[in-house]
Amino acid sequence: MLGRSSTCLGGLFDLDGLKSELVKIKDETSASDLWDDKDRAQTLLQKQTEIEKSIENFEKVERDFVSAKELSSMISKEGDPDLEKELIVEFNKIVEGVQELEIICLFSGEADSCDAFLEIHAGAGGTESHDWAEMLQRMYIMFAEKNGFKLTLLAELAGEDAGIKSVTMKISGDKAFGWLKTESGVHRLVRISPFNAAGKRQTSFASVWIYPVVDDNIEIEIEECDIRIDTYKASGAGGQHVNTTDSAVRITHIPTNIVVQSQSNRSQHKNRAEARSMLKARLYELELRKKEEKLQQSNAQKTDNGWGNQIRSYVLHPYKMVKDHRSSFETSNPDAILNGGLKEMILTNLVYHLKKEH
Repeated sequence: MLGRSSTCLGGLFDLDGLKSELVKIKDETSASDLWDDKDRAQTLLQKQTEIEKSIENFEKVERDFVSAKELSSMISKEGDPDLEKELIVEFNKIVEGVQELEIICLFSGEADSCDAFLEIHAGAGGTESHDWAEMLQRMYIMFAEKNGFKLTLLAELAGEDAGIKSVTMKISGDKAFGWLKTESGVHRLVRISPFNAAGKRQTSFASVWIYPVVDDNIEIEIEECDIRIDTYKASGAGGQHVNTTDSAVRITHIPTNIVVQSQSNRSQHKNRAEARSMLKARLYELELRKKEEKLQQSNAQKTDNGWGNQIRSYVLHPYKMVKDHRSSFETSNPDAILNGGLKEMILTNLVYHLKKEH
């Protein structure tokens, strides 16, 4: 038997703890006033479904393990080739089940089930770094498309000659923040620059910042005296109205120097609401990181956009390689990564960070 306190990934799957949490949630969802707060009700029911699925997966692996153990005992007595084939089938079921449990363990963080805001900022280097920032934007757009996430462009600042200086996007879908949270950091590109007339190899940097979209059930207090709100004309696509009226909104949180902006809507009111949501999410993410003791200073990762601070290198010349400097994940196929094939690398990083934390 796997045991009632069995764990996966070195002690992280607490079956008894999940069952206790499920009992509490069921008590709350059975309350007569559940739907007085629709958002809270939906959150509770979603959590209940996730926990029930986790318990079901664990108990299925446990049943398969018992079945395989019995088969193994019969084979040792009878030596039946047909039973040996059946044991292989049972073993493969167990492997698949354990892999599913490992995935559940990887997305057990407090905000992992949330949607995500994604920011990209070009580093120093002018046109080359602007182009690199746009390449990263394309990479995450393709990752979102491949994995069934919905992507919404919130704000974008174009480069003078090519690419982008910065972009903010919202990525919505099952465990979007959980999937993307380890992407925060400085990304380094080495290639022969198409913008260099001498055809020299060049190194560029861009920073990626991921933070969770939080709902109204999570209380983050924002004092009006702590924020500065600026309005300005939006840039980029959107039509004459967007580009000629002060519909875009930028909010600066003075105590933390966090800046968020939204220009995706024609309405200044809607952009203001979106920017407030982003600010709330950034402040929540900051508190999460402090609580989990994972953080360097909140803005240090974002501002140190250069040598020695990169989390990942993408080398296109003189050889081809993508290497994550935290988990040491490495591949010689950067085209696959830049076309959104991030899943294996992200899972490797999630395992690395989980083991590091525990």
